[in-house]
Amino acid sequence: MSVENILTEAVTLTDAALERLLPGPDAQPHSIHRAMRHSTFAGGKRLRPALVLEAARMVAGSLPEGVEECGAAIEMLHTYSLIHDDLPALDNDDLRRGKPTCHVVFGEAIAILAGDALQTTAFQTLAHLKCPAAAAVQILREVSIAVNTGVGTDGLAPGMIGGQVVDIESEGKKPTADLVEAIHRSKTGALITVSIVAGGLYAGASAEDVARLRTFGEKLGLAFQIVDDVLDLTQDSAQLGKTAGKDAATDKATWPAVYGIEKSSADADAMIREAYDAIAPWGEAAEPLKTIARFLVERKH
Repeated sequence: MSVENILTEAVTLTDAALERLLPGPDAQPHSIHRAMRHSTFAGGKRLRPALVLEAARMVAGSLPEGVEECGAAIEMLHTYSLIHDDLPALDNDDLRRGKPTCHVVFGEAIAILAGDALQTTAFQTLAHLKCPAAAAVQILREVSIAVNTGVGTDGLAPGMIGGQVVDIESEGKKPTADLVEAIHRSKTGALITVSIVAGGLYAGASAEDVARLRTFGEKLGLAFQIVDDVLDLTQDSAQLGKTAGKDAATDKATWPAVYGIEKSSADADAMIREAYDAIAPWGEAAEPLKTIARFLVERKH
């Protein structure tokens, strides 16, 4: 299956689920529901839901009923994080996916609340998943850890919010390899990893399966963010769909700032090879996940 087919299916299934799960634009209060939808339907590739779907398909042998709602919930969490990241108090960005960011269109207060509402709706969705109750509870636990404050270098599970905090507090400081890896594993990698783990759990993955899926996700998540760092330096705003060069302008701790562009690209490729090894036992069934991984590291880096 080509990456185009994989992503087209993910967009179709995820967007249909999001339409069912999110309030319509005419639901009261109009402003917040329109703000939530503005960012959610801004044209994302639905990469995280695609990882949920393909991990579930790989483990179960076919796509389990209702798994798209798990992917939609994770997409809500991703969108909430983007809305908040773009705020003036954080990254202060006016563009996201080539469109004006939520706070530019709706104001800061509504943007903050739209992010809050997407996070709440995501957990409401996860609580009603159509998988066995034990799997749903485990998915809720995994997702809540992935979006929380833990940071890998402290001996805790990497967490998106914790990674964001460390990223903010490290601005202007000389980046080190340990610092950059901790931020990337937490801020970006945690949500990518939990997408793959959640899909596997939904499909009935064993403990051994989950360990392999987690390794695949961790390697892929780190490679994905390294490529993002490289693209910020090598592409313009039109190509990126967001403001280019912001990492360097704000002295962000990035992989190229430590290792340079050439080694960063090589490191991303090496991590993808290690990710492939983790899911090798699934044989041909693992090809869709490998296809997504290749797509993520071949974005002109």
